[in-house]
Amino acid sequence: MGIAALMLDLEGTELTAEEKELLRHPFTGGVILFTRNYHSTEQLEQLVATIREESGKEILISVDHEGGRVQRFREEFTSLPAIATLSRQDNAKQAAYNHGWLMAAEVRAMGIDFSFAPVLDVDYSVSEVIGDRSFSRDPKIISALAIEYIKGMREAGMASTGKHFPGHGAVTEDSHNEIPVDNRSRDEIWNNDIIPFQDLIPEGLDAVMPAHVIYAEVDSKPAGFSSYWLQTVLRKDLNFDGVIFSDDLTMEGASVMGGYAERAEAAMDAGCDMILVCNNRAGAIEVIDKARINQSAESSNRLLRMRGKPFMNRSALLDTKKWSEAVKGLSALA
Repeated sequence: MGIAALMLDLEGTELTAEEKELLRHPFTGGVILFTRNYHSTEQLEQLVATIREESGKEILISVDHEGGRVQRFREEFTSLPAIATLSRQDNAKQAAYNHGWLMAAEVRAMGIDFSFAPVLDVDYSVSEVIGDRSFSRDPKIISALAIEYIKGMREAGMASTGKHFPGHGAVTEDSHNEIPVDNRSRDEIWNNDIIPFQDLIPEGLDAVMPAHVIYAEVDSKPAGFSSYWLQTVLRKDLNFDGVIFSDDLTMEGASVMGGYAERAEAAMDAGCDMILVCNNRAGAIEVIDKARINQSAESSNRLLRMRGKPFMNRSALLDTKKWSEAVKGLSALA
């Protein structure tokens, strides 16, 4: 039995009656947590346990916990530096491994399966939404550091997700609020932005999240709704057989595909294995009620790879020398 295709969010620190019902729906296969869902490590552990109990099936629990500006859990967690700081260190590869391991270890210790990381976008210094979330302007430096980063994640029992395919860094618009259009040629994208994905896939990248960006010289649809980008380039040309997650379908960058049900159908038809519908409960319910979610058995089973591997609990983690040394090392980064 695999995992269903819809990932939802929650309103607060405890499940509501409606959320318990949504979790039991056969379309629901995942939950993404936000800052509003966190009060303390004890509360978070209880919430995660309750989600699993109420769903009554295999379910993925995730979070965006990159460090820097994008770190959903703060108090009682290590304050992780933005990954842009890593390339400036003399021991950059070790710092990347430590960052990946520490992020993953603290999240896995809560029983959460994975964080959507790492960011593989190239930083062209034009995109505020990417910015210091990127390792570097140099695609090969991104590859070198991201390889070490996912090694650290894997050591802590966490699968990796590279985002935002094929690259969000060259557009000024934020796809949360606008519909970004990247007018570069296919060759320019391939010779720059694709490189980190191309390098990471043979190293065991577990999942990819495409961008809500239209690459107008290549396809009229945003990448996450484009069978060209997902099937021809990602699956065929790059030989990727891991999981494809949509980015949040409530983002403005997805609005060109129609209503929420239409967006969900288009993302699945293009090749996504799991679709995210967050921060809009009415939109999520529309997807459940109206969308034709055609998920193959292969896709459902592929999602099982994203489950967290066995890992120690929080108290055991904080007693390890590896944790204290990683915290000390990363706290020294500028």
